[in-house]
Amino acid sequence: MTSTPEPASPSTGRERWAQRFAAAQSKGQVRDADFTTLSGMEVEPAYGPTEGEVPERIGWPGEFPFTRGLYPTGYRGRTWTIRQFAGFGNAVQTNERYKLILQRGGGGLSVAFDMPTLMGRDSDDPLSLGEVGHCGVAIDSAADMEMLFKDIPLQDVTTSMTISGPAVPAFCMYLVAAERQGADISTLNGTLQTDIFKEYIAQKEWLFAPEPHLRLIGDLMEYTSAKIPAYKPLSVSGYHIREAGSTAAQEMAFTLADGFGYVELGLSRGLDVDTFAPGLSFFFDSHLDFFEEIAKFRAARRIWARWLRDVYGAKTDKAQWLRFHTQTAGVSLTAQQPMNNVVRTAVEALAAVLGGTNSLHTNALDETLALPTDQSAEVALRTQQVLMEETGVVNVADPLGGSWYVEALTDQIEAEAEKIFDKILTMGGSSVMSADTEGLAAQVEAGKGRTGKDVWPITAGILRGIEDGWFMSEIAEAAFQYQTALEKGDKKVVGVNVHTESMAHELEILRVSHEVERDQVAALADRKAGRDQAAVDAALATLCDVARGEGNMIEPMLQAVRAEATMGEICNALRDVWGVYREPARF
Repeated sequence: MTSTPEPASPSTGRERWAQRFAAAQSKGQVRDADFTTLSGMEVEPAYGPTEGEVPERIGWPGEFPFTRGLYPTGYRGRTWTIRQFAGFGNAVQTNERYKLILQRGGGGLSVAFDMPTLMGRDSDDPLSLGEVGHCGVAIDSAADMEMLFKDIPLQDVTTSMTISGPAVPAFCMYLVAAERQGADISTLNGTLQTDIFKEYIAQKEWLFAPEPHLRLIGDLMEYTSAKIPAYKPLSVSGYHIREAGSTAAQEMAFTLADGFGYVELGLSRGLDVDTFAPGLSFFFDSHLDFFEEIAKFRAARRIWARWLRDVYGAKTDKAQWLRFHTQTAGVSLTAQQPMNNVVRTAVEALAAVLGGTNSLHTNALDETLALPTDQSAEVALRTQQVLMEETGVVNVADPLGGSWYVEALTDQIEAEAEKIFDKILTMGGSSVMSADTEGLAAQVEAGKGRTGKDVWPITAGILRGIEDGWFMSEIAEAAFQYQTALEKGDKKVVGVNVHTESMAHELEILRVSHEVERDQVAALADRKAGRDQAAVDAALATLCDVARGEGNMIEPMLQAVRAEATMGEICNALRDVWGVYREPARF
């Protein structure tokens, strides 16, 4: 009896990629769609040299170091998720906007919170006066979160919540809202930003000093890893860093360094990197320099994969993958000639797509003036849909891969990032630099299961950079250089310092009534009057006891939320235990 010979192992990168693509196709992981040009020409799923090998640092789609994308199928397997960021007024108003987004083809939801919520304060706090519902939705308690997602099954939709300082209380309110819908909590999928490093670096919306925040984040990582494995408890954000004025290389390097810090946090808790690293995601800006942005995204995937494998010991592809959401650059939009912003957003969205983003938000043309109207929000949504349905950009994975310019720019941004990593390592007292991955890996191995900021090479440097104001000064210098070039006319912005003549166009803008604040405060008072105050007090006391000790904070915080403790009450209780953080004055 003759045995069937084993199929030959693929010998080239092209063959390896083709084998992976065929395997995905056989599993139904390639969409049934027309992958031809507008003229009807057939196109391949990916392109590369027909003879010879692609350099390892570039590779093929779905192949380490994932420069060309995470999947061999590219967008033929799954297109990016259209995830429009939205929130204004109260939960009822934002719920209506979410339903509209989903009805118009949005693939996921992204919650924008108002300033009081982002600062862990209730709507009736004196410091909230005049801010309630104006830059996002007001969420005071689980009842608000429940209303926010009324008639939207949380078990069936992925939700991203852009909140960091009070992220863990917001997460607990989201879980309680899902419980009240009858959802199976263990199957929830979504993303919580939670990135406190970027708050100290750029956004400035923290509650406590770094150490208690990192404790909360570590507790959250432990909880989700054990109980909600599909949920992503951290979305490491470069968006706010770039919007504050950084360069593309700084945005990427600061963000990846923050990500490495959270990997070190997970390892310090004794978590397995191959288990928790897939729960980390990223959030980047897509600015107007088209090719620089594409190169940035490609370099970010490459660097993350290499560090996760070689420094932190990740063995699986999923643990090495850098998954990222992109938002077009709000700072690139202008109040002058705002209709031009449609073009800016389209170009930035195209760069994100050609860079392989996993999800995308496109800004509305009027966001320099106010929150978007229904009409401008629809134009922003349709911008993505035109790119996805009409342009052919989903047909081929990494279509710019191999371009001399794009590959050189990718290498250049990577090299700039490595220099920044070396600076961070030096600030943390490490004598081992980024090129010595074996030396860094030895430091990491020695630190597993140990806490303390001096144990971990990147974390120590980040905390020192925050204390010394280094990150902030680097961003300020980059912003100053750009503004100087703009004012000199070396950098041009249409409608601002060039081509300024224009016909006047009246824009209808969204105005949030101050009645929203009065109604929200009244509703909060009614909820407080109708709840079991003894249960609230007991739950908050238990939460504080755990905060003074070393236990995991998530379950006691969930109990406080179930008792209808408010965002402000929970955060104030923790402020009483941990104190507040005041940024040192720097001159």
